[in-house]
Amino acid sequence: MKNELLILKALADETRLKIVELLIEGEKCVCEIFPYIKRTQSTISLQLEVLKKAGILDSKKQGRKVYYFISNNKIYSILELLGIKTDKKNKNNGNNKDYKNKTYKK
Repeated sequence: MKNELLILKALADETRLKIVELLIEGEKCVCEIFPYIKRTQSTISLQLEVLKKAGILDSKKQGRKVYYFISNNKIYSILELLGIKTDKKNKNNGNNKDYKNKTYKK
């Protein structure tokens, strides 16, 4: 029950919900997120950390950039209940062990 409350609290913030909506399209680095959300990069980074702690997002480092993606498939169902359309093909984005363990060139 505690995990569910963390998820709902995290999604209750407008900025965090916008971030999750953007990440439905697929992984994005902070430099791609903050112009869309129209907040400072530091604000976005703080909000991304809240979403990570809630178990909604995960990240991977590629060179100097950190990419964020939805790591919890339950989020798609929650968003659909809220009337937010999700692209079914992205449901495994970040939730695949091979995807998480893939090594990237720096």
